[in-house]
Amino acid sequence: MKPMRKSSRQQDCAWALEVFDRAPYVTVSMCRPGGTPYGLPLSLVRKDETTFYFHCADEGEKIDCLKHSPVVSLSAVSRCTPVFEEEKKNFTEHYRSAIAIGRCEWVEDRAEKIEALRLLCERFLPKQMEHFEDAIARSLDRTTIIKITLTEPPVGKCKQ
Repeated sequence: MKPMRKSSRQQDCAWALEVFDRAPYVTVSMCRPGGTPYGLPLSLVRKDETTFYFHCADEGEKIDCLKHSPVVSLSAVSRCTPVFEEEKKNFTEHYRSAIAIGRCEWVEDRAEKIEALRLLCERFLPKQMEHFEDAIARSLDRTTIIKITLTEPPVGKCKQ
């Protein structure tokens, strides 16, 4: 029996998720209460195929936006290299990018907050994990964790 191959859509989704994983920051775009757009680069971590987390203070413009409307757009670029194509005499860029749409919610469950913070620390400061438990004891109760659940499959593009 032949092993099942992933569908093209599953491969595209997996490829786009890899772009998110490799990007140092993900731009999260949302809508201000007045209707104007607001986007900012955040340090996100992905838990699985549909779940991302970020941490922040419990007040500020992004919190106001998310309370107004929890729908967000994610965009990431994991590679971008300007190139001059000698044979075509053409200026271009080689890139890998991805976008996704999701819905935010505040994480209230203590165990899930710790899991999200552990994932963030393992991604961005893996060599400092011996300090994780002390940091959790000091700051967990004053740290806001936002979970983004994708509401449609992510899409990726590249030019190489």
